[in-house]
Amino acid sequence: MEPSGEKPGEAGGLRVTPQLLKSRTGEFSLESILLLKLRGLGLADLGCLGECLGLEWLDLSGNALTHLGPLASLRQLAVLNVSNNRLTGLEPLAACENLQSLNASGNLLATPGQLQCLAGLPCLEYLRLRDPLTRLSNPLCASPSYWAAVRELLPGLKVIDGERVMGRGSEFYQLCRDLDSSLRPSSSPGPRATEAQPWVEPGYWESWPSRSGSILEEACRQFQDTLQECRDLDRQASDSLAQAEQALGSVGPTSSFVF
Repeated sequence: MEPSGEKPGEAGGLRVTPQLLKSRTGEFSLESILLLKLRGLGLADLGCLGECLGLEWLDLSGNALTHLGPLASLRQLAVLNVSNNRLTGLEPLAACENLQSLNASGNLLATPGQLQCLAGLPCLEYLRLRDPLTRLSNPLCASPSYWAAVRELLPGLKVIDGERVMGRGSEFYQLCRDLDSSLRPSSSPGPRATEAQPWVEPGYWESWPSRSGSILEEACRQFQDTLQECRDLDRQASDSLAQAEQALGSVGPTSSFVF
């Protein structure tokens, strides 16, 4: 069943009508609409959307759009999401002089030249043509020179596909990209990378010769000396006892003495 106020559009899709816009926003006048979300409705024709002259934020993602003609009259539009549609061009957006952020990932843009219409937008700073999280892209993103071509064509951009290219943090992003490029294996012939060398000389981390043998020998020597002293003392004690027994033998039986 079709939503109230919607009429069939091109290719079996739906068309934007005043009734649709008023029912979704609660606004009586189309010119009073500032924010509009028409996501995933199967829209194929933008119809009267160009009459929303005060529109500043617009989400048209997940539809079946093939052209953006009515958007040319939206001079106040600042944020636009047209991802996951069937767009082959963005020419009408050249008139959206206040456009700051554009998400056009998941469309059919095939060459950087199709972005030329955006070059005259003085406020455009954020552009997304590829979104790895949602797996949305454009054919032009498959080119190895895609990122550099977009930067050259639109030098005023601060963020491309979520990566900052100007302003605070841009040096860090560039450093990460340089590191990725240097680590990525290259198919072109060229000088081989210098083989990694150890930081220290061979044998630096080897342990010193064990001294446990000499320590054990010294302990054994000291033990033998102590044992010999004990033997000498035992012998002296035995001699003393023998002399005492001999001296006491002449006086009386030894059993009367308790030692």
